[in-house]
Amino acid sequence: MTKTTISADGSTIAYDVAGTGPALVLVDGAMCYRGFGPSQELADALSDRFTVYRYDRRGRGESTIAKPAAVGTMEAVEQEVADLGAVIEAAGGHAHLLGLSSGAFLALEGARAGLPIDKIVAYEAPLILDDTHRPNDADLAQQVEELIEKGKRAAAIERFMRVVGMPWIAIKIMRLTPAFKKLTPVAHTLTYDLGMCVPFQQGRPLPKGYYKDVSVPVLSGAGSKSPAYMTNAQQAIAKAVPDGRYVVLDGQDHMVKAAALAPVATEFLSA
Repeated sequence: MTKTTISADGSTIAYDVAGTGPALVLVDGAMCYRGFGPSQELADALSDRFTVYRYDRRGRGESTIAKPAAVGTMEAVEQEVADLGAVIEAAGGHAHLLGLSSGAFLALEGARAGLPIDKIVAYEAPLILDDTHRPNDADLAQQVEELIEKGKRAAAIERFMRVVGMPWIAIKIMRLTPAFKKLTPVAHTLTYDLGMCVPFQQGRPLPKGYYKDVSVPVLSGAGSKSPAYMTNAQQAIAKAVPDGRYVVLDGQDHMVKAAALAPVATEFLSA
């Protein structure tokens, strides 16, 4: 059953709850929400040990955006952190977090902001911190915003998919599938993910001391089939947080399977 909470700017944030045990909030990556993406399978795999909270990030699914923030601003990041804080408050005032892709980066931003977090599992935050991958365009979020403003939602999604490495033929095939119809309504939310992550996709190391105030244990994970820039970034995160650990999931890539991630997350969070 869908429940709702109200974020600091008045946005309605929708979520659901399953299972028993310590609170665990799942934080989705770009364009994913409760009706599309990996969160349901993860919740099914984790709900025997945790009370799992799945929420629609702002502008997705049943969640709203009361006061849109300018693309690429700190206000936009602060809004997403506030949404996450509202869900944690609804979960009893503190919780573990499991974030995927840009959701992993958002979870870490929540820790930097001092949200009442117990532990974080961060899987493949999409950062480019060295020269093993071409940097993304610094104005990528603005490029996507321009397409959205022109009503070209499909083109905005295609632009994003090309950036993350999906071949043209795969994109063209996906446009013909029912799944693509679930993406177009949330295309405008890409500006939040890109605005948050693109500054850390420029081939430069993390700013010195960026995660020094993260006071919670963090498990930073990557898949063994993922490219070097991705695995290198997760190692950098693990080194940058005061209590960080790094794990590689054998046979996995960015589209991690719940069956592979859930046992590793359970062991870390339950320790």
